Amino acid sequence: MLLVTGGAGFIGSNVVAALNEAGRADVAVCDVLGHDGKWRNLAKRQLADIVPPAELSHWLKGRQLDAVIHLGAISETTATDGDLVIETNFRLSMRLLDWCTANATPFIYASSASTYGDGAQGFRDDPSISALKALRPMNLYGWSKHLFDMAVAERVARGEKLPPQWAGLKFFNVFGPNEYHKGAMMSVLARRFDDIKAGRAVQLFKSHREGIADGDQRRDFIYVDDAVRVMMWLLATPDVSGLFNVGTGKARSFKDVMLSAYAALGTVANIEYVDMPEQIRGSYQYFTQSDVDRLQRAGYNGGFTALEDAVDTYVRGFLDSADRFR
Repeated sequence: MLLVTGGAGFIGSNVVAALNEAGRADVAVCDVLGHDGKWRNLAKRQLADIVPPAELSHWLKGRQLDAVIHLGAISETTATDGDLVIETNFRLSMRLLDWCTANATPFIYASSASTYGDGAQGFRDDPSISALKALRPMNLYGWSKHLFDMAVAERVARGEKLPPQWAGLKFFNVFGPNEYHKGAMMSVLARRFDDIKAGRAVQLFKSHREGIADGDQRRDFIYVDDAVRVMMWLLATPDVSGLFNVGTGKARSFKDVMLSAYAALGTVANIEYVDMPEQIRGSYQYFTQSDVDRLQRAGYNGGFTALEDAVDTYVRGFLDSADRFR
């Protein structure tokens, strides 16, 4: 059996879908379904169990698993409850790391590009303690992920026992089907698609930095299928461990995303630019771009989908469909 924490969430439900499509029905999901329709992310899936997080420790006792894919977290970058975020994102991760170590179980977990903060130190996935100590995450979510990266790196540096395979994945701006429950944390494409479809003007932020045009703030946008492909490769390549960026390595603008969506629908672009709220101007990232050399040196050669192709797949296959779910 495989365990996917956060398996009803965005990336997690896409991992579960890929596992089912690969012929595995022995998948247990640990998640909170709640009342916001998140169950629809799993409505097409075959599962062995759904485990509430509060029962996970008891559920794990005496169990043998092929791997733990740990994607469950409070992922809102605006989260403010420090105790809850640390308990959920850090301490639960530590308990799972310890369980996987004690039970010799491969452990793949989600880190985040948020750990890089404002990008002043670059976006190189250097796993050394000295490099990690130089990073300054800008929000509570990023800090909680960074704490866990540091804890794992410390064990590596001390030569302490770890799971037979472990991999931390610093996901950049992942987008794709099944992200609809995320509200304000959805990708800009998912948030703005109904406006695009209805012909209403799509609002993007003006630039408040000299030399950068309105709408030309850039991110490393990666389609969810590409992120899942990396995890499936890791499951099939148990001799690879480490901390890896998961992005395309190519920063693209928010304007590029919107223009690609209009092109997918065959409609004329209608974009207007609005002032960025003052409260976020000081902490707003104008540029993120992953360095994927370490992942490729480790043997990954799955490639990454071009933005225009990814947006076309998402729009025509899901967002502009009666059934938006994978």
